[in-house]
Amino acid sequence: MKKLIYFLSIVLLVGSCKKEEPKDYVTLSGKIIDQNSDSLVVRSRDYSKTIKVNADGTFSDTLKVATGIYNFFDGAESTSIYLKNGFDLIISLDTKQFDESVSFTGEGADVNNYLAAKALMQEDVFENDTLFTLEKAVFDKKIGEIKENFNALLTNTQNLDSLFIANEMKGIEGFTKYVANSYEEQQYLNTVLAKGNVSPKFTDLENFKGGTTSLDDLKGKYVYVDVWATWCGPCKREIPFLKEVEKAYHGKNIEFVSISIDQAKDHEAWKQMVAEKELGGIQLFAENDWKSQFVTDYKINGIPRFILIDPQGNIVTPDAPRPSSDDLKALFDELKI
Repeated sequence: MKKLIYFLSIVLLVGSCKKEEPKDYVTLSGKIIDQNSDSLVVRSRDYSKTIKVNADGTFSDTLKVATGIYNFFDGAESTSIYLKNGFDLIISLDTKQFDESVSFTGEGADVNNYLAAKALMQEDVFENDTLFTLEKAVFDKKIGEIKENFNALLTNTQNLDSLFIANEMKGIEGFTKYVANSYEEQQYLNTVLAKGNVSPKFTDLENFKGGTTSLDDLKGKYVYVDVWATWCGPCKREIPFLKEVEKAYHGKNIEFVSISIDQAKDHEAWKQMVAEKELGGIQLFAENDWKSQFVTDYKINGIPRFILIDPQGNIVTPDAPRPSSDDLKALFDELKI
C-alpha cells in the first residue's frame, strides 16, 4: 500500500510539472474567401506584422503584442481586432462582404465579435440619410436610442475585462457626441450656408504672387476654393487632379483659389511647395490657420475642403466635389461654366 501511495504521489508530482504556462503570444489563424492579397497586415501605431495567406485563403501565425486594439488589413479593406497575449483567435471572413461577414471563434472571440458588431452599428448610423434631416427634438430622441443600443451591446457581451468596458463606455459617449455635433454642423450647412446665401468672405489674404486678395476682388466669376495644407496627404493627392481641372477650364468664367491653413511657422514650407509643384490658380495663405475667419465661418474641421461660390458672391455649395470626382465636372456643366 505504501508503495502504491508513493507511486501515485510521483505521478501527481510529474503531472503538475507538465502544467503549461500561459502563452506570452497570440495565435492568429483563419480563412479568407476571395482574399484581396497574398498577405495580411496587423498594425497599430507602434506595431506591424505581415502574415502570409496561402492559396486556399488560410493563414496562421503568432504575434507578441501589447494588449489593445489593432487594425487588421487585407489589401485596402480593414477591421479592428483586440489582441492580448494568450489569445488563440480564429478569423473567418468573405471579402465580398468584409464588415458583414467577419467573425471570430476561439480564445478572445467575444471581445472581437463585439467590435465587429459595434462597427456595423456605427456604419448604420452614418448610412442613415434621414438621421441628419430630423427635427431637433426627434433627433435628440433618436440619438438617445442609439446610445442605449450601443450600451446594450456592450453590457450583453461576455468575457470583457473592466478596463476594456470602461474605455468602451467613454468611446460610446464620444461617438454619440460626434454624431450630435455632425447634426449641428449639417443644420448649419442647411441654413446659414444654404445654397443662394451670401458666402462668408476671406479678406486681404497673402497672395503667393504678391500683395493680398479678398473674395470681393473676384466678383463676376465663379470661385472654386480649395482649403488645404502642406502637411495634408489627401490634400496633396488632389493636386494633380486640380491642375487638370484648372487647365480644362482655363479662360472660363471661374477662378481657382487655394487657401493654405498651414501654421505661421510653416509659411516658408508653403511658399516652397507652391513653387516646386508649380501650383496654379490663386495661392493664398490664411491669416490664422484653423482659426481663420473664413475657415471658422464655413465650419471647416477637416481638409481638403472644397467650396463653390457664384459670380455674385453667393454660395453654390459649401461642400463641393473634389477635383478627382467626376461630379465636379458635372456640376460645372450644369452651371454652364
